[in-house]
Amino acid sequence: MMKKIIFLFALIFISTVAAFATTNEKLNYVVTYKWGLIQKDAGEVEITKKPKNDGYELKLVAKTKPWADKIYKLRDTLISVTEKEHYRPLHYTYIAHEKNKYRKDDIAFTYTGNSVKGKSEKYKENKNGDIEHSSQILEGSTPVYDMLSVYFFLRDIEYANLKPGETVRATIFSGSKEEFLTVRCEGKETIQLRDKSEHEAWHILFKFTQKGGTKSSDDINCWVSTKEPHIPLLIVGNLPIGQVRVNYQAP
Repeated sequence: MMKKIIFLFALIFISTVAAFATTNEKLNYVVTYKWGLIQKDAGEVEITKKPKNDGYELKLVAKTKPWADKIYKLRDTLISVTEKEHYRPLHYTYIAHEKNKYRKDDIAFTYTGNSVKGKSEKYKENKNGDIEHSSQILEGSTPVYDMLSVYFFLRDIEYANLKPGETVRATIFSGSKEEFLTVRCEGKETIQLRDKSEHEAWHILFKFTQKGGTKSSDDINCWVSTKEPHIPLLIVGNLPIGQVRVNYQAP
């Protein structure tokens, strides 16, 4: 589920930027942990974008706050290098330091027509502190993204035009496997944020599955403003105990 929490961070960034210009950009967010009546800021995220060659380099850095470090210390970095056209991924790196354990996923993308291959190199710290390496080839058909570039695909969806029950799908290369993201709009709702302000929003449901239809994590709920530039106002992901809630913080 921790990787899906990173999904929440990235979704905020990508959806907030309505027109992705070629200038450098930087955004910061706060993540809240909620369990019953307990609600406490648990982490922070910095996301940057800059031009690279003929495309872009996207970078996301997430870390838990000192009190949360005692429960589940997290220091994660995602980097995606993409083409300028449709932000098609070329190279993806995911570096994780979670519970003092190191892990790195590195994927290089190649394209042949509608077919996509990803050469995945994985590095993981074992219980003895040694780094183990493995590699494999991931395969899929367009559209294919990584865990960071996929949100450009999501941003382009016209949620207002989706019929009840209608879904949109994409493939995600995630470390050692191919995952499938299904997006469904649940309709308009009025929600209240922490500052007591009320907003009209699209309620969006994100579902992750693997081959055969097996769910790879709990569903993620997101409420996206119906007004331009369609900023995600509230995103909720379940944990074994409690929830992670990402509230939009206006600059």
